[in-house]
Amino acid sequence: MTPMQKAIGLARQVLGSTSPNPAVGAVIIKDGLEIGCGSTLPPGQRHAEIGALEHAGAASRGATLYTSLEPCCNFGRTPPCTQAIIAAGIVRVCLAALDPNPRVSGRGCAELRSAGIEAVIGEESESAQEIYEAFTKHITTGIPFVSAKFAMSLDGKIATRTGDSRWVTGPESRGLVQQMRREIDGILVGVNTVLADDPQLTARDPEGNPLPRQPLRVVVDSRCRTPGESGLFGQPGHTLIACTEKASSEDVARLERAGAEVLQLPAGEDGRVDLGELLAELGRRDVVSLMVEGGGMVLGSLFDARLVDKVYAFIAPLIIGGSQASSPVEGRGVEQLAGAWRMEGASVRTVGPDWLVVGYPEKKS
Repeated sequence: MTPMQKAIGLARQVLGSTSPNPAVGAVIIKDGLEIGCGSTLPPGQRHAEIGALEHAGAASRGATLYTSLEPCCNFGRTPPCTQAIIAAGIVRVCLAALDPNPRVSGRGCAELRSAGIEAVIGEESESAQEIYEAFTKHITTGIPFVSAKFAMSLDGKIATRTGDSRWVTGPESRGLVQQMRREIDGILVGVNTVLADDPQLTARDPEGNPLPRQPLRVVVDSRCRTPGESGLFGQPGHTLIACTEKASSEDVARLERAGAEVLQLPAGEDGRVDLGELLAELGRRDVVSLMVEGGGMVLGSLFDARLVDKVYAFIAPLIIGGSQASSPVEGRGVEQLAGAWRMEGASVRTVGPDWLVVGYPEKKS
């Protein structure tokens, strides 16, 4: 493993825990030996580079720093990392990616070079791009990075015609979903998913215990039909119900008593919650990454509105059949195959007995 690969690995280990700040890993090498390493701590605490410098101590003078992201040069919750790097006597900085934050974006490298420090960009850049794809979108647009996640059979069904959906995929896939939940800021579902499956939408450890840090649970529920005894309530973390003015004051009060925050938003053309307005509000709340877990109408509406950034499709080796069985993506859809969403940069891997297809919906003009 190269020093930069280790820095990338350290960044991956803290994904989610540092939000809305980016997850960064840093390693310091001197005379071919590692003398320090660090990763970003939760907001308000030290950045990865500072942790690595503290670990290395005085030995940092004359060393090379490998970091997964360009060191910050601005005052935020913490002082700039560039000044600490300069003061420590680092002579070379290798970074996998420039910081997309407009307040940094190359300025960190420029500051280092002005101090006589060599700054090299690009090693493990593809790995870094994936780590920072959500941060990049949020910091430049204010909107969360939206991932659509669904599990389906070989014939494209997410449940039988009677609504039975547990479990389409195997335990390995469900374990991977838990890992994904640990790395994101929010999980979004539609009210029909709540009514049909009564999900808890929590991030859990391998033993099934809820973790201290939970993603925000978001339910798109235009009329506040979510039952007060739903499994969403009574869980660690926060639940947000997004409704429209069609929701009665009685139902709003009922869900607030159950422990939810109820947010009234404008309705879109279909009379349901305007998903663009919802995403903008979530972005203002520092939700950097959002995973949408269903149902078909919500996912279809997001695709129709071109609001999906990434797709995780778990495919189980099952045939369910049935003309009335649900499919993962509904909405209006396209009228011609030429208008179908095609995945760019798609990859396929096996997860237990299942397959996972990951890709990015092509950007349409």
